Amino acid sequence: MNLKIFDRMESEVRGYIRSFPTLFDKARGSTLIDEANNSYIDFFAGAGTLNYGHNNPVIKQDLMNYLEADGVIHGLDMATVAKKEMLEALDRIILKPRGMNYKLQFPGPTGTNAVEAALKLARLVKGRSNIVSFTHGFHGVTGGSLAATANSKYRDAAGTSLDNTTFMPYDGYLGEGVDTTEYLERMIADRSSGMDHPAAVIVETVQGEGGVNVASAAWLRALEQVCRRQDMLLIVDDIQMGCGRTGRFFSFEESGISPDIVTLSKSISAFGLPMALVLMKPELDVWTPGAHNGTFRGNNLAFVTARAALLHYWSDDAFQETVRRKGIIMRNWLEHIAADYPSGEFGVRGRGMIQGLAAADETLADRIARRCFEKGLVIETSGADDVLKLMPALTIDEKLLCQGLDIIEDSVADVLGVPRLQGRDRKIKYINFRAAR
Repeated sequence: MNLKIFDRMESEVRGYIRSFPTLFDKARGSTLIDEANNSYIDFFAGAGTLNYGHNNPVIKQDLMNYLEADGVIHGLDMATVAKKEMLEALDRIILKPRGMNYKLQFPGPTGTNAVEAALKLARLVKGRSNIVSFTHGFHGVTGGSLAATANSKYRDAAGTSLDNTTFMPYDGYLGEGVDTTEYLERMIADRSSGMDHPAAVIVETVQGEGGVNVASAAWLRALEQVCRRQDMLLIVDDIQMGCGRTGRFFSFEESGISPDIVTLSKSISAFGLPMALVLMKPELDVWTPGAHNGTFRGNNLAFVTARAALLHYWSDDAFQETVRRKGIIMRNWLEHIAADYPSGEFGVRGRGMIQGLAAADETLADRIARRCFEKGLVIETSGADDVLKLMPALTIDEKLLCQGLDIIEDSVADVLGVPRLQGRDRKIKYINFRAAR
């Protein structure tokens, strides 16, 4: 393995290569293979971009057919057959069955482009500049998105002031039993609080980069009501948690809320191709033609793969059920680890197939992640690097999922310096039994 070319030519800003120091060559499903033919189980999934795995054969075939037929690759925002068919599938399979009525905007191809467009639109609609974001929130690293991102690691690199955003405590930030939406509304309603009346609130239902912090359905409903009473738009950033990660297609479905604006990216293309969407209620579409544009807002290859995933995975409820089952397997296994290795002082948090193992020792999760990589598992940390973040592809085989979870438990025992507890086979049977109920 020779990584010298990266050290010599690539900027110091590179990050994941430091966590996973090998030269990857191939990828299939939930397996990464490096140049030396070493295999790694993938619990990272491109930071949530590969919900359907690497080189998914069903999706890849549609893409290959499109390329071989000389389909339009780059089309800006012109009408193409690929875009038409993707829009039709999204409307028929996702929006109409859920009673949702949204217009779609294709901004630039990344998540931060979608957030920038959403914030810009909210300010345009309301004629106000302030935005409410939340502690530990992550929304991107371009100007407006970065202003709404809480992590000091990203904010400190801005090189300029980050204005027009007020941070409020997320659900659970002030402890159990504290409804932080009451604090938010009090600040907005009090004209002497020093808080400029916001145009919108932007929120993640589960804060992935922020440490797998989960907002309760009750808190999300209360937040929506604050927005309605105080004349603010509700923006749900579903870039990492959407497209099935928490079980349903949209992560906010179970809460029953109806966001004014939704941002999607990462797995919306279903194949790792750049694509982002802004969904807005029709009355909010106050854009004039070309008022927000971008050269790569028409990735037709991504339209083809997005449509293929919608047709194959979301035409009925079967896929959602497999995600639910695997999510329970992950949760139960982590709860066993927390109970069986008390010296780690672990907590478990998450929804569906995004789960986190939080450690009281801020260095522990990072050491576990490094040990996992040595044992053949790609996994990252989040929050203040104190949470081991499990985010495998939704399509991962259950046997491979359990192998990855087994590596995590082995790594926990190694890092804590304690013997691995026996009875693994009984544990797997118990977990699968619970999940099947």
